[in-house]
Amino acid sequence: MAGTPDQKARGAFFTPPAIAQYLADWAIRSESDHVLEPSCGEAVFLSAAARRLSQVGSEGGACRLHGVELHEASAATARTILEDAGEAADIHVGDFFEHEPERVFDVILGNPPFVRYQDFSGPARARSLEAALAQGVRLSGLSSSWAAFVVKAAQHLTAQGRLALVLPAELLSVSYAAEVRRFLLRRFASLKLVAFEERLFPGVLEDVVLLLAEGTGGASCFELHQTRNAETLLTDAAAWTAYSPDDGAKWTPALVASDAFAIYRQLQDANCEDLAAWGRTYLGAVTGNNRFFSLKEADVVEHGIPCSDLVRISPPGARHLRGLVFSDASWRAATKQGGATYLFRPSDEYLSDASRAYVAQGEAAGVSKGYKARMRAPWWRVPLVDVPDLFLTYMNHDRPRLVANEAKAQILNSIYGVKLQDDRRDVGMSLLPLACLNSVTLLGAEMVGRAYGGGLLKLEPREADTLPVPSLAAIEANLTKLEAVAPQLGTCLRQNDIDAATRLIDPILFPQADASDLEGLRAAREVQFQRRRTRAGRGAN
Repeated sequence: MAGTPDQKARGAFFTPPAIAQYLADWAIRSESDHVLEPSCGEAVFLSAAARRLSQVGSEGGACRLHGVELHEASAATARTILEDAGEAADIHVGDFFEHEPERVFDVILGNPPFVRYQDFSGPARARSLEAALAQGVRLSGLSSSWAAFVVKAAQHLTAQGRLALVLPAELLSVSYAAEVRRFLLRRFASLKLVAFEERLFPGVLEDVVLLLAEGTGGASCFELHQTRNAETLLTDAAAWTAYSPDDGAKWTPALVASDAFAIYRQLQDANCEDLAAWGRTYLGAVTGNNRFFSLKEADVVEHGIPCSDLVRISPPGARHLRGLVFSDASWRAATKQGGATYLFRPSDEYLSDASRAYVAQGEAAGVSKGYKARMRAPWWRVPLVDVPDLFLTYMNHDRPRLVANEAKAQILNSIYGVKLQDDRRDVGMSLLPLACLNSVTLLGAEMVGRAYGGGLLKLEPREADTLPVPSLAAIEANLTKLEAVAPQLGTCLRQNDIDAATRLIDPILFPQADASDLEGLRAAREVQFQRRRTRAGRGAN
């Protein structure tokens, strides 16, 4: 459930009792099991553990329930809840990262606090990184608190102990979790994951998975079970699918049906290459204050700013990038519609009177004191990036879009630019955006990217580099056919009918694939797309 503001600051979101009971029932197998909840909050897991111990024959008496909780008020509540239930428990108030490593348990249950790296700093971060390093895991400075928590928890397990945790679904996808993924496969003999189509915590955008790990000695694969929500987890038959990931690679491909993934890999290997093979991907210019630096035509007229002090830009955001090309006509249309299509960017030290007045206005408003602005000299000259050949949207409700920059407009940091290699520029600008409307690229985007708050699909720069796109050879072999369907694709995009677009492109790029195989790819992509929509609690735009 959603927490109070204080709970959110601590990354504390208390687990639904049914999920806690599911994990306790899986992990506790003997009346003699000693159980630790390392961030016990208000004892949801310890209460579930008490019920499970009773089921397997424990009659109470000996203290088999143990908890660690940083927040004293929550620890007091946990003690009261367990005492009222007649359960003996040892609840320690303190930092789990300082818990003595020699103390081990048969079972560790819990929901680690999730604090993003921006808010996880100082001594607490240092202790967490040291605890992970003691287990041979060197975590990135971008790691959130849960990553070190998982590694530390494993340190307190007996050789055949069981670890059952609720974790952010970031485990499957983010780069900083690669070391955690390696550690889990190296440390445990068996790994299972449960993924949900719907959000487990109402009111919280974070997607979660359940981790079920046991034994020691290493595992070559993990098993995945996908279910709709907590209710279906408890009622449907658990169908587990094994997946063997490459070293350090994302685990998100496991969410794709195995037969569709096999076809995907076959076509990817034969007909595609990474976007990085086409050119360099980079973030647009960072102004530090788009409201001041990006101007509408009416703003330019109002302030009398001369053309020499302006640079044409693609307006901030990506809503206007629906087609395959951003042309001079597209730029003029965006300008006419009130888009901020100009960047205030004098190139000369000697400002015009109008620009000098505008700079003074920015200084009076404090723009010059912003972090990015005060790091520049002069503060009002925004560093430009190379004019890109292609635009690439990186925050998307439906799909990443590649758009040819025929207008040769500059970009801000709401989109990426792609600078194509010289020997690929002509064909890349004319046909790569069109050719990327295929099922392999669309499904690949769901796997190399990550689901973000509100159901968005986000691509980090390094993830964008690995986006599978049609190879140069595949495009050159089908130039005439691709050019012939361009008008029909334009109609598909105006109607936002991506399925129809893929039905035009797929047979051209993948002639070796059966129609049923291509249907399987489309269905697999639709499943991943709908997962994001469902977790967002709304339709995509």
